[in-house]
Amino acid sequence: MTGFRLGYVPGVTPAKWVRIWTERLPRVPLELVQVSAAEAPDLVRRAEVDAVLLRLPIDRIGLHAIPLYVEQTVVVVPKDHLMTAAEEVTVDDLADELMLYPQDDVLDWDRPPGRLIDDRPARTGDAIELVAMGTGLLVVPQSLARLHHRKDLTYRPLTGVPESQVALSWPEDETSELVEHFIGIVRGRTANSTRGPATPKRQKKPAAQASRQPARPKKPRRRR
Repeated sequence: MTGFRLGYVPGVTPAKWVRIWTERLPRVPLELVQVSAAEAPDLVRRAEVDAVLLRLPIDRIGLHAIPLYVEQTVVVVPKDHLMTAAEEVTVDDLADELMLYPQDDVLDWDRPPGRLIDDRPARTGDAIELVAMGTGLLVVPQSLARLHHRKDLTYRPLTGVPESQVALSWPEDETSELVEHFIGIVRGRTANSTRGPATPKRQKKPAAQASRQPARPKKPRRRR
């Protein structure tokens, strides 16, 4: 078998699945390729990676996608912001706040909350820097807030907004044996299980055959 190239978008952590892969397929190297959220679908369509861990929604033309888990959405704020007094934040709480809306935003908004700043940062990392400068607040999946962690910033869970769903995607017309292996890993299958048809249930053993000896006729009851 050749090696397996797995793409993943920022914030997604495939370490657990890579460890299981290494245990089960020690002779098949797995190469991790970090890709941007925007380029992830096209990279796997062009077979530059064998599969990719990305965020939905995407254009699914030519692609399979298995949803894996949903991420908590949070609002990133300076540590001295009044909002840090709350355990969680609602959309209404952001109504009067200046909000940053980066061009690589991964949430499926009808319209982001708050008073949007017209000048959109190119990347989430740039928006994080602006939050630290006091320019505005930022809404992201929790994994991206952790990825861009700073000592002068914190975040709070945000309710009533879209959530990011992480999925495994690969080309629709080609499901290789290695992709099958990785699908089994992310779905929690054991090393002995397969992705093919379920093993037919074992048929019940036929009931023990009746003794060939003819049954003794019952004795008639005596009449008194």
